[in-house]
Amino acid sequence: MQRISKFFSDVAREMRKVSWPRRRELTRYTLTVLTTVAFTAIFFAVIDLGISKLIRLILE
Repeated sequence: MQRISKFFSDVAREMRKVSWPRRRELTRYTLTVLTTVAFTAIFFAVIDLGISKLIRLILE
């Protein structure tokens, strides 16, 4: 039980050392991630659609 208590004590001490982002930075990072994910999803959807149409043309 003492090891678990020491572990959480160490975790709390390390968390106080963390440099947390400001609200503006966090918003910017979040928008960057969401934009990247949306772009990647659209890119692969278009590629998938193109490959599907190509396969359909070949098989017909």
